[in-house]
Amino acid sequence: MRLYCLVDNCVQRGSSLWGAHGLSFLIEAEGGNVLWDVGPAPEVLRHNLRALELEDTRVDAIALSHAHDDHVGGLEAALDLYPAAPIYANEALLEPRYSIRRGQTRAVGLDSSPNLPRAKERLRLSDAPQAIVAGVRTSGIIGPRPFPLGASHHHRVKEGDALVADPYRDDMSLVLEAGGGIVLLCGCCHAGLRNTLATLRAQDRRPLLAIVGGTHLEAASDAELDQLILVLRAEGEPRLYLNHCTGERAIWKLHHTLGECVAACPAGTVLDFG
Repeated sequence: MRLYCLVDNCVQRGSSLWGAHGLSFLIEAEGGNVLWDVGPAPEVLRHNLRALELEDTRVDAIALSHAHDDHVGGLEAALDLYPAAPIYANEALLEPRYSIRRGQTRAVGLDSSPNLPRAKERLRLSDAPQAIVAGVRTSGIIGPRPFPLGASHHHRVKEGDALVADPYRDDMSLVLEAGGGIVLLCGCCHAGLRNTLATLRAQDRRPLLAIVGGTHLEAASDAELDQLILVLRAEGEPRLYLNHCTGERAIWKLHHTLGECVAACPAGTVLDFG
């Protein structure tokens, strides 16, 4: 099991990769290769694939963590590069989503993408966990959610004629089988990392080797981070390769408390799991 971070807000120092607010990973698994999210723009995904000499790598499937445009904006490139790849996501992926900033409302969901008509026939939507290739599956819908969400105050969905706080029903993660255990690969973890871990543990009791990706802890309170640290210690302190929306304060606190098991994961990072 090998993971390549293709797109992140940050890039490895000295690299020719482009940084952009978004996320994409390439997963090389024994059962096939999976593209996890596609970043915010097709030109970023294309450039970084070329820079990493991965543009000719076969991709058997695409999976989308949720519908926000920083994770699906590069879909045009993925549809062109991988014309036969099915696209896995949760049922709520196509619900309209909006962002309200400085009094301006903007559509930010896949439903408003010009690439949706091309993608529709490939969609494999289900709130139940789905096997993608051998060793890679979706989490399905994250629930129940007794713990704080990884929420942003500006995210909205429609409820009747009103715009209300997004409950992030579309949010999901991937579960990767590797080295006698599992790896949790997140997109933004809007459903909340503790909720996601609780859902994972209701599905699978194998050792948790690592958590990778964006975990939307940038607005998490100190009390929530303290509770998360207790959960991670109970899990045996898995490796944490965190990026995108995790937030510098959260990464610093986790590293300060958990030490060398916490690392950044900028674009260009390659992770190998036995």
